[in-house]
Amino acid sequence: MVGRVLAAMVERGRFDHIEERLRAIEGGGDYASADMEDLCLVPNVVIPPKFKVSDFNKYKGKTCPKNHLKVYCRKIGAYTRDEKLLMHFFQESLTRVAVI
Repeated sequence: MVGRVLAAMVERGRFDHIEERLRAIEGGGDYASADMEDLCLVPNVVIPPKFKVSDFNKYKGKTCPKNHLKVYCRKIGAYTRDEKLLMHFFQESLTRVAVI
C-alpha cells in the first residue's frame, strides 16, 4: 500500500513538472491579458486590402545598410507613402543575422 502511494506521488510530481514546463513554453496564459498593441512592432498600422510588397534582394548584413534602406524605400515607396506601413514591412526585407 505504501509503495503504491509513493509511486503515485512520484508520478504526480512528474506530471506537475511537465505541466509547469508546458505553461512556461506557452507563456502561462499571459497572452490573454497582454495588450496586443505592446506586442506590435508598429502600432496602429493599417494594411490596405490586397497590399503586397514587391520582391527585392534581402539584406544579409554584408553590404551597406544605408544603401539597402534607400533601395527598400524606393521600391515600396512606389506603392505607399505611409511611414507606418514602410516600417511594418521592413523586417521582411532582412534575412539571417540582419533580422536579429
